[in-house]
Amino acid sequence: QVQLVESGGGLVQAGGSLRLSCAASGRTFTRLVMGWFRQAPGKEREFIATITWSGGDTGYTNSVKGRFTISRDNAKNTVYLQMSSLKPEDTAVYYCAAAVRFTKTTAENDYAYWGQGTQVTVSS
Repeated sequence: QVQLVESGGGLVQAGGSLRLSCAASGRTFTRLVMGWFRQAPGKEREFIATITWSGGDTGYTNSVKGRFTISRDNAKNTVYLQMSSLKPEDTAVYYCAAAVRFTKTTAENDYAYWGQGTQVTVSS
């Protein structure tokens, strides 16, 4: 079992920045591929970013490339999502997820463990 707890969400003006954190416990963190997803009101949950256990390979959805950065600190069992140049359309509940695999993945079904989500609201 893996427990994931997100933090760092909040209200920010368009053009601003936020850093989300996700603390993991319960299983060897280094064996996990980590991902971030988001769900806006009335929309399906969508993939945002993924990172391999070493941090050496990352992937992003096109809408956040160049603005968001995923990283991890295995010593702290924590994965981060640095979000910059935020737009109102980035408003959503952001979820951290963990997959027991070696290669990165964008597929929601590959992630077995999920956090409770943290709200990010970007005002115009």
